[in-house]
Parts: sequence; C-alpha cells; structure tokens
Amino acid sequence: MVAGPRVVLIGGTSNVGKSAVAQVVAERLGFTYRSTDGLARHPGRPWRTPGWEVPEHVAEHYRTLTVEELVSSVLDHYERLWPRIEELIAQHADGQRESGTGLVLEGSALRPTRVAPLTAPGTTAVAAVWLTAEDSVVRERVHRAGDYARATAEERHLMDKFLARGARYQCLMRAEIAGPGPDTAARVVDAGDGRSVGAVAEAVLGVVLGR
Repeated sequence: MVAGPRVVLIGGTSNVGKSAVAQVVAERLGFTYRSTDGLARHPGRPWRTPGWEVPEHVAEHYRTLTVEELVSSVLDHYERLWPRIEELIAQHADGQRESGTGLVLEGSALRPTRVAPLTAPGTTAVAAVWLTAEDSVVRERVHRAGDYARATAEERHLMDKFLARGARYQCLMRAEIAGPGPDTAARVVDAGDGRSVGAVAEAVLGVVLGR
C-alpha cells in the first residue's frame, strides 16, 4: 500500500468523470472504491440506456421542478446523507475496517464546506480532490450517453434540465472552493480538455500524495 492518506475523497458535479477516475485511483493505491450513490440514491440520470428505461418518478422529477428546485432537492439529499458519509470516512480513517484497507470515496455529495474540517491543516488521514470541467465538456458527455441527436423532444428536455442542475451545482461548488479556509483551491483537478481517465487519475494521485 502506498504511504499517504487512508481516505481519498473525489468530489465534483454529475458526469464530470468521478466514478471512472476514482476506480483507477483505488486500484493504484490498493484501496476500496465506493460511491456515495450507493449509500442512498437521489433521482439519477433521466435518459435511456440499452436495457434501462427512465422510471416515471425520475422523469416526473425533472419534468416538473424548476432548475433551482432541482438544485435545492439534491442539496437537501446531500445534507441528509452526510452523517452516513462521515461515519464511513471515520471508519476507514481510523482503521476500523477489518481488512485495514483504505478508501476512495467519490460523489457529488462531497461538498467542500462539509469536507474541509476533515482535511484541516495537521490532519493526514483524509485527502480530498474536486474534479471540474467546462459545462460544454459535461454537456457533450451527457448528449453522447443519452444519444441526444436521436432523442425525442421530451427526452431532450429532461437531459437539458439535468445539465442545468449540474451546471448550477458546479457553480456553487466552485464558490465554496474559492471561499475562505484551507488550500482547497490547490486540490482542484481539471477533468476536461481531452484528458484521459488515466491522466486525470495521475493528477489526483499527484495532489493527494504530494508528488
């Protein structure tokens, strides 16, 4: 196992690449990979994929709520989820897991203001990184995943609402990162600009391991 923090947190807006990057980072560190989505899921992606149809309650969620209401809903979800996230982090940071392995945890629920006390100066067990990307990069990824060019008007509307929520969340996240506190801004990694998953993972490792 590589020397360094026992818990690596990877935050960022939806479809910025957290899951793929976190799995590579976990593999290279020999850590367990987890997503905050696995703790309690909020209405997720509102587009069809092969073998999966959008549940009506998910479509209704994006269809009827305004962008601000969508943002408020997901932020409320993250607040309710935080005690479970904090407990999971503490278990790994303190070595309470029987396996003794570290943890790479990713998810949009890892908000900078919530994470900051866990990574305050003088603490070494937990490290955090936030992935960002231009809205156009995230939009292209969602359009490709949802086959936007061949989607119906209704399907496009739902994808547009999802993207608007994600863009607004990223603005809020960046504002938190830019606020007062520890050197959070130094722990931001650009996941766009054509960078491969491996390249982003290496940048994340560079930050958390100080190399």
